[in-house]
Amino acid sequence: MKKETEAIRKQTERTQYREHSSPIFLTSSFVFNSAEHAKAIFDEEVEGHSYSRFGNPNTEEFIEKLKYLEGCEDGFAFATGMSAVFSGIAALLNSGDHIVASRSLFGATHSLFTKIFPKWNISCSYVDIDKPETWENAINPNTKMLYLESPSNPGLEIADLTYAGKLAKKHNLIFNIDNCFATPVIQTPADYGADLVTHSATKFIDGQGRVLGGAVVGRKDLINQIRIFARTTGPSLSPFNAWILSKSIETLSLRMERHCFNALEIAKELKKNSEINFVRYPFLPSHPQFELAKKQMKMGGGLVSFEVKGGVERAMKFINNLKMLSVTSNLGDSRTTITHPATTTHSKLAEQERLDVKITQGMVRMSVGLENYEDILEDIFQALEKSK
Repeated sequence: MKKETEAIRKQTERTQYREHSSPIFLTSSFVFNSAEHAKAIFDEEVEGHSYSRFGNPNTEEFIEKLKYLEGCEDGFAFATGMSAVFSGIAALLNSGDHIVASRSLFGATHSLFTKIFPKWNISCSYVDIDKPETWENAINPNTKMLYLESPSNPGLEIADLTYAGKLAKKHNLIFNIDNCFATPVIQTPADYGADLVTHSATKFIDGQGRVLGGAVVGRKDLINQIRIFARTTGPSLSPFNAWILSKSIETLSLRMERHCFNALEIAKELKKNSEINFVRYPFLPSHPQFELAKKQMKMGGGLVSFEVKGGVERAMKFINNLKMLSVTSNLGDSRTTITHPATTTHSKLAEQERLDVKITQGMVRMSVGLENYEDILEDIFQALEKSK
């Protein structure tokens, strides 16, 4: 079956009640057939659930779908996207290890690399995502991981995944990529050599702004270490949220097609507007990495970033005059959302750090929803006019 079919049909085995849709397994623990059965499960001699912090039929179904879509061997589900990011690194690195990461990162990930991991003597060197020829120079003898986001947040820069995969293999690095913005519908980094693929399932995978969740899928040996770490530290995904996310995956392919169609049409129109300095969207020919994006992505994604003329004051005034669009820092919703990265998602970065990743004071990030794109444009244009 095709991937989009498997995403719909793959689910847990039916219970004795013969349900058509997977039930929610809201239980903290599971009973054993005997003392010997309990011992065998804890000794990992047989498969089976024991405690929902370790695993649950709902989290298992969610991961089975996601790892299949990403083309990965195994995975683990987390309570949030950031717990997935954190665990996928902390479980595998030791004191004295080093990370090479793209400079263009989500603000909280940047904080991990600059404030949290240094406490454990884990260091990081940043490289420019659009200059892969410089990445190798940042690799040290103690470098253990290459960490990328592509497309990046919120600059929508693209990493050369083929180059990244070859570089990681050459230096025996763990290639870990945040695939949240693209989702496996648009790109599958494992095809390019990624060892781990990290997701904030809160975003496009959920798709309706309902629940928090995260996941890491990838090589079985690495996921096993992450699973042991997560079982001990406890950032597991709840069964209810896993049930929601698993059902959401059934419509992921269909939703991403509409997100991407709307985003491209809106990006084209915004590019023509005299009140906007620049528009960034991977599938616009004006994007500096347009050819690379077309090569490794099936569609351009659901995010559009643009800069309104007039700096931070005009950007704020523009946002305040929107009538339909939701002003929120979340993304991947069925409803179009908009935020001002310099004062929200990336406010903890210094001004120069923001400029280094192309976040200007007048830039806004829009997560294009599933509404009619003409209605979205109408709201944008009236807000631009009123904010002059």
